[in-house]
Amino acid sequence: MSQILSQVMGQQMRLEQKLTPQLIQSMDILQLNVTALEARIDEELERNIVLESDEPASAATSTEETSEPTETPGEGEDAGSPESPSFDLPDRLGREYDLYYEDSWFPSRQRRSYDGERDAKMDAMANTAARPQSLAEHLLSQWALLDLDGETRRAGEAIIYSLEEDGYLRTHLEEVAEDTRPRIPVKLIEKALPLVQGLDPVGVAARDYQECLLVQLDALPGNNRIERELITNHLHDIARNRFPAVAKATGYTVGEISEAVKAISSTLHLHPAHLVIERQVPRITPDVIVEYADDSGRLLVRLTRGNTPNLRLSAHYQKLLKERNNGKDVRAFVRKHMENATALIDAINYRRSRLLDVAEAIVERQQDFFSMGPAGLRILRMSELAVQLECDPSTISRTVADKYMQTPRGIYPLRYFFTGGKESVNGESTSWDSVKARVKEIIEGEDRKAPLNDDQIAAVLESEELAISRRTVAKYRQQLAIPPARQRREY
Repeated sequence: MSQILSQVMGQQMRLEQKLTPQLIQSMDILQLNVTALEARIDEELERNIVLESDEPASAATSTEETSEPTETPGEGEDAGSPESPSFDLPDRLGREYDLYYEDSWFPSRQRRSYDGERDAKMDAMANTAARPQSLAEHLLSQWALLDLDGETRRAGEAIIYSLEEDGYLRTHLEEVAEDTRPRIPVKLIEKALPLVQGLDPVGVAARDYQECLLVQLDALPGNNRIERELITNHLHDIARNRFPAVAKATGYTVGEISEAVKAISSTLHLHPAHLVIERQVPRITPDVIVEYADDSGRLLVRLTRGNTPNLRLSAHYQKLLKERNNGKDVRAFVRKHMENATALIDAINYRRSRLLDVAEAIVERQQDFFSMGPAGLRILRMSELAVQLECDPSTISRTVADKYMQTPRGIYPLRYFFTGGKESVNGESTSWDSVKARVKEIIEGEDRKAPLNDDQIAAVLESEELAISRRTVAKYRQQLAIPPARQRREY
């Protein structure tokens, strides 16, 4: 049986959807927040020679950019071509930092006379926040002042370097000893541990919450008999607000236990390291600003300055591309960078217009939020907004990703304004976030001696023509970090 393989040329029509590099770049730019966008633009300005920024420049820099390049002796005709660019960086640095000198290999000690203008770079360096002191540095500065022998000093340093960010020592002492070179005996580590725990703040290097509280309690004056017994034997019951059970086990009255718990919570800290070390909070830069335009209450939506960079194509390279006397390789090189720069500018403009459209639609739909707060949030889904703006829901998702809106009520993620919900008995739509805010209001207004359970909270909501199940109330209460009724009760 023979088989014949042959090749036949033919035509076939089919429909395909492909993502072009420009479309991929546009989607990538769309989901960047303002901080990442500024970093991306700076990167592109360094990479693409035909891309320029329209930001105001100093007089000297402006003169250099607009003046025609002059040919210096020894340079060829194509010195200004992309393949051999001419830079005046050393000359500019010399003028900027006063490094010119005569007949000497060392910078001149003569400084230029003060012309009455402040140095922007020096001001920026002076206003830059210093690196915060770490917990290890804070403890080592105290440890160095103690009169200790060499081995004990090394043991304490090993403990300090093994602490976690919250100040707890969760590494076993045997492992701490094993990591030292030369190895320190475990007995020396055990000897140095109480000394480290006594440093400021008292209670660091504790291995659990109970040890942390007891170390702090030992440093307080008085015997603190009730507090010590509660921490040693009944810390779990105290955390669950089981005061009657603790009173039955210890013989103290509920009032005495309540006062002791108040003393513990007011004087002792579960994370003493946070008292001296500043925790780094991520900086949030809003992409959208919403403010009142006038006394009429009309809201004005605008983008922050970083969302609207003034980018342009270099006139010099545009002229270079049109000149036919330049080589084919030179014009191809410039054309490629020109296309990339144009695609970047188009992507940024699309991001700006789409972000502004989405922000304006959010403000229009959530008008009640700006007057009433979270309780005024209305149901808003990305699919509904996509239909309104005639785009895909994934475009809305990319537009609001990692972006924030600064409002008269604070800074909120753009995703915060998209929420589901349900209709109440009278037909009004209520978002889940507004229900959650109402649950919090009900709990804050309850009688602490007889707090409401989840069934009672659901009954209150039902009386307000909003039928919510007990399970939903419990879920919202947990999301709000609110304990159940038994633990909220005050004795």
